Amino acid sequence: MAKIIYTHTDEAPLLATYSFLPVIEAYASTAGVQVETRDISLAGRIIALFGDRLTPEQQIGDALSELGDLAKTPEANIIKLPNISASVPQLESAIAELQSQGYALPDYPDNPQTDEDKEVRARYDKVKGSAVNPVLREGNSDRRAPASVKNFAKAHPHSMGAWTADSKTNVATMDADDFRDNEKSVVLEADDALTIQLVGADGTTTVLKEAFPVLAGEIVDGTVMSAAALDTFLAAQVERARADGVLFSVHLKATMMKVSDPVIFGHVVKAFLPDVFAQYGDDLAAAGLSPSNGLGSIIAGLDELPNGAEIKAAIDAGIAAGPPLAMVDSDKGITNLHVPSDVIVDASMPAMIRTSGHMWGPDGAEADTLAVIPDSSYAGIYQVVIDDCRANGAYDPTTMGSVPNVGLMAQAAEEYGSHDKTFEVPAAGTVQLVNRAGDVLIEHAVEQGDIWRACQTKDVPIRDWVKLAVTRARASNTPAVFWLDSSRAHDTNLIAKINAYLPEHDTEGLQIEIMSPIEATQFSVDRIRKGEDTISVTGNVLRDYNTDLFPILELGTSAKMLSIVPLINGGGLFETGAGGSAPKHVQQLVKENYLRWDSLGEFLALASSFEHMATTTGNARAQILADTLDRATGTFLNENKSPGRKLGTIDNRGSHFYLAFYWAQELAKQTEDAELAAGFAAIAGALESNEQKIVDELLAVQGAPADIGGYFRPDDAKTNAVMRPSGTFTGILKDLVDRLG
Repeated sequence: MAKIIYTHTDEAPLLATYSFLPVIEAYASTAGVQVETRDISLAGRIIALFGDRLTPEQQIGDALSELGDLAKTPEANIIKLPNISASVPQLESAIAELQSQGYALPDYPDNPQTDEDKEVRARYDKVKGSAVNPVLREGNSDRRAPASVKNFAKAHPHSMGAWTADSKTNVATMDADDFRDNEKSVVLEADDALTIQLVGADGTTTVLKEAFPVLAGEIVDGTVMSAAALDTFLAAQVERARADGVLFSVHLKATMMKVSDPVIFGHVVKAFLPDVFAQYGDDLAAAGLSPSNGLGSIIAGLDELPNGAEIKAAIDAGIAAGPPLAMVDSDKGITNLHVPSDVIVDASMPAMIRTSGHMWGPDGAEADTLAVIPDSSYAGIYQVVIDDCRANGAYDPTTMGSVPNVGLMAQAAEEYGSHDKTFEVPAAGTVQLVNRAGDVLIEHAVEQGDIWRACQTKDVPIRDWVKLAVTRARASNTPAVFWLDSSRAHDTNLIAKINAYLPEHDTEGLQIEIMSPIEATQFSVDRIRKGEDTISVTGNVLRDYNTDLFPILELGTSAKMLSIVPLINGGGLFETGAGGSAPKHVQQLVKENYLRWDSLGEFLALASSFEHMATTTGNARAQILADTLDRATGTFLNENKSPGRKLGTIDNRGSHFYLAFYWAQELAKQTEDAELAAGFAAIAGALESNEQKIVDELLAVQGAPADIGGYFRPDDAKTNAVMRPSGTFTGILKDLVDRLG
């Protein structure tokens, strides 16, 4: 039987799965398609790592590794929902919850000293940050707004804050001694193995990373950010925000770049509160309270210190003396510096641009902002958009064009700062990248505390990326622009490969350009204002940034994008959008049994998954399911059945009912399969005649608290009861399986 693998992930997407998966299973069964689940949630991945410490009943398999192997096969058909890319505070919270549920897990060792602590820390580090995506992404990314979604956004535009010419909002970024400035890059001539080592000032050699394999044609980079230059830059930005009278904010990627960016975040916390760390830094370090985990983590641990109240008073005084801080939640006093994973650059910057260039201040009001993005590699793209809005006003969702993306990400391409090749340098000396023969390919002079990183980009994904860019440009008759900077070492090597591989494809009549990210941003926004589309062809980090930046401006959210990953070996990975708002949705569900999560991304991914199955297996009914789901999604949008914003309107569960209703109607109307049409006519009739009853059952539970038994690992029975409160709807789905499954 043909299979679709549907991933169990985290937070709101997981809760929505309890409601939507029964619909998928019922409809898929009519085409002989089996839907299986795999648990790649943060909690599930933690449990899988520590099976040797758990009871047999608690042990689970390593689903992520299993799916990673599957993604390399032609049979792969995986629907991947957003998952938590855990920062250390999130990881520690998940561990604590699992421990409270009876899992005998060790604590996360912040400062491992013993061999056992180091081994435990190494295990936990496997689930930190963007641990899932590099395993599953055995292909490059094709991400765009479907026509139905784009047309809906034009007909029902989301709100856009007005911009004024006197806005003081700007981006601040380093101009020297950062990752971009210090980057060196090589292309491997033959298969090899590389070692990363630190040659200390005293002549001793310390291996930072044991030999790892590389392939012929692979691009390998190395670079370093100077801690001293970073500190000088950050101190200047605190003063700049004060002088300009704007909010101070920092925008990093402490999830995907799980090694480098928490360290940078810690430098920001110290730069904003220099007096606190000058006086109490040793006390905080001795207590294991690291600024890399955020101000919130430090404040939470002060009760254990004898001078904790004194330190808290100094922190409050330091915040009051500085420029006003941008806030995550002004009512609760949660600042931009509280949790490193609260403000993620790819989501926070477009949200700020969409809101007149404003963030929320400590007074609960919007204000202009200095957005600090230390590394200059891509910070300039946001300044271009800010300058464009300052000069020309906000974009108009009813007329603006689109910027779909073809992203290089296969086989962990350009996984900067997120893996075992990124280090906070332990001592002064020289970091070297050395091949098997002992030749030094890349080296940097470093000081203690500098951040050094290496990155790999294999040749096969690059070839596939170029092919996908040409394919998309041809299919949509849209200009395609490679966002690459010829003055940057890595990009220079990529440009050479693009120029070699483009002639392998028919590009006649196509507009394919190579521009620096800043030039490409300006080119794209100029076209946006004329209602024209432009494909951005980017590396992995810009893929992440652009697939939030432009969709948030165009559609109001990046969760409504179609995200297809054509796997290199012939399979398909279908992603369902971003999950940045997921935590707040869970909190609302627990408080008042109302889930605002919008599953449109799941609808789009499911249709593509069925279509892929039909193409690869010849399953005609799978194609009918795909086509009718597409039409049903259009009706769903036109009838405005997405979750409402307040109690008394349909939420995520109601949106699933209406999608199932419209889908059944489309299946009943289709003429390709009479048996299928007859069966779904009965189901559509049952849904129609019971519409009000089902809606009433769904609305009746709203307003009271909901018990799901856990945040990171909800109780299965409790969550199923909460997310499927309509017995009538459940009964009709069962009848469908009995009738046609």
